[in-house]
Amino acid sequence: MLIVMGVNWVRQRVPGWVAGLISGTLPALAFPAPAWWWLAWVGVVPLLLVVRAAPTPWAGAVRGWWGLGGFIATSQYWLISSVGPLLVLLAVGLGALWLPWGCVVHRLLSGPMTFGRTAAALVVVPSVWVAAEAVRSWPSLGGPWALLGGSQWNQPVTLASASLGGVWLTSLLVVAVNTAVASALVARGPARFVALGGAVACAGLGPVWYLLGPAPTAGPPIRVALVQTGVIDDAAAREAAGEVITATVAGQRPDLVVWGESSVGQDLTTHPEVLARLVELSRRVGADLLVNVDAPAPGGGIYKAAVLVGEHGAQGSYRKTRLVPFGEYVPLRPILGGITRHSKAAAVDRRRGPGPVVLHAGHLAIGPLISYETTFSDLARRDALLGAELLVYQSSTSTFQGSWAQPQLAGQPAVRAVEVGRPAVHVGLSGDSSAFDPRGRRLAWCPSDFRGVVVVSVPLGSTATLYQRLGDWVPLTSVVVLAGFFSYGLLGRRRMRASVTDCVDE
Repeated sequence: MLIVMGVNWVRQRVPGWVAGLISGTLPALAFPAPAWWWLAWVGVVPLLLVVRAAPTPWAGAVRGWWGLGGFIATSQYWLISSVGPLLVLLAVGLGALWLPWGCVVHRLLSGPMTFGRTAAALVVVPSVWVAAEAVRSWPSLGGPWALLGGSQWNQPVTLASASLGGVWLTSLLVVAVNTAVASALVARGPARFVALGGAVACAGLGPVWYLLGPAPTAGPPIRVALVQTGVIDDAAAREAAGEVITATVAGQRPDLVVWGESSVGQDLTTHPEVLARLVELSRRVGADLLVNVDAPAPGGGIYKAAVLVGEHGAQGSYRKTRLVPFGEYVPLRPILGGITRHSKAAAVDRRRGPGPVVLHAGHLAIGPLISYETTFSDLARRDALLGAELLVYQSSTSTFQGSWAQPQLAGQPAVRAVEVGRPAVHVGLSGDSSAFDPRGRRLAWCPSDFRGVVVVSVPLGSTATLYQRLGDWVPLTSVVVLAGFFSYGLLGRRRMRASVTDCVDE
């Protein structure tokens, strides 16, 4: 009997889990490499309908869990080379953050779609999604990779909402449109018009702000050389390749030359001959070089450091503050350290730097950030508040060469540029490299198979965006909405129980 009951239990639930898993993978196609940005605006609808069709709120929550686990595993499939089978556990663990979202979707969409219920769904469902994204974005949980709003990186018109509330607001609007479309499919009468009106309003906010909002003040353009050497395992050969490529721009008058992450494999203070070569190279090309050192420091420990080198020597440096879990350090190494034997996880933990730094190449104020830090909105905002005129990102994704990881990372500077109203450039050691103006419009793109240097003219326009002034107000508001919704539901249950008790007493 128990076996029969178990088989029936599985048969009843597994189809819903599979449907959730499959439908949850669809939004991943909105990100590079497919980059079907438009899919983000409707790609969550199938998952919403699958969750709505669940028999109970808990069953809906589990379907949402499976769906977001599938999304995370698909959008970050390339992590399999560094974390191995832990990718499945990562997807399952992070997907669980959307359990409340699945429960809310079922409660609001499974019943009759009245005017009030539809309006509540358009506010609460996207708020719970953003709250889950905010928790998932904690550095210790892997950081904010593939936030749904980031899928709009190549559409400056729809991405304009990020200047108001960061990528969080763009995510909220995208989920709101999906919720409105799903509601319109199942609603009747006035509720359908509410859903359609909500979809138009949310989808139109970005374009309206792009057209009517304040444009960045025009500034003088600067010429930035992006050096992409390709995959070279030997550190000395990699550095030599960077020197050879950089020397070719001597007649093009760049204002700044940027190399990728880990482009120099020796500490410049303990190897003065390497620094001397870079100083001479800077003198020849007539521009400062922003290189990246990955080497043991004199005081001990290995740091990832952006170092600005000019004709008079090293002019300042920035040490990476947020490290990649497993890629640059292994959390709980005494327990999980064995994974290094079966994957490309870091054999030695890197160290964290002390904090933000703005470097000055002549009159140009640079906000340097490194690789994984490209995905964090608060770091770009921090540098903008410190006076950075140009955001400069250096990365090395050679471990994931040819995968979706490279274009995914190269697209993120567009989001950061719009959030803080500053131009941004990104140089990948082996690809992809990119450059964007303050409105997120693409200025240059070097795919992973490119080898050489591109000199791009970058306008230095800037504006004090609402996101720069207020910070992460959208996720905070989302948490308040989530707390309010569940508090209201709990209060409603207590009132119902009190009414039943009163009836019994009478």
